[in-house]
Amino acid sequence: MSCLAPAWLRPQELAALDHERWEIETAFDELKTHLRGAQIVLRSRTPELVRQEFYGLMLAHFAVRGLMHEAALKAKEDPDRLSFLHAVRVVQRRIARAVAISPSGQESVS
Repeated sequence: MSCLAPAWLRPQELAALDHERWEIETAFDELKTHLRGAQIVLRSRTPELVRQEFYGLMLAHFAVRGLMHEAALKAKEDPDRLSFLHAVRVVQRRIARAVAISPSGQESVS
């Protein structure tokens, strides 16, 4: 299989496609390095549970990217200029605070 572009593809189209390829590479990096963690492997032992764990990671990625998009719209900023890692850390801090609040509305003491 040749890695050369088809002859009918113009240079501008090829450049646009390369940009798209890098967007998916960036998403893979976000999933593997920042969301899951570089040292963490999927724990599931059956194909069905591996799929379930993978879909959970995909949903978490989609949720973080959705929050980033909303934040960018409010700030009138390009979502691509926001840091995925920073967004993950913000979500982690917010979740930790939410977990620390008991159903009665009083913060638990750790």
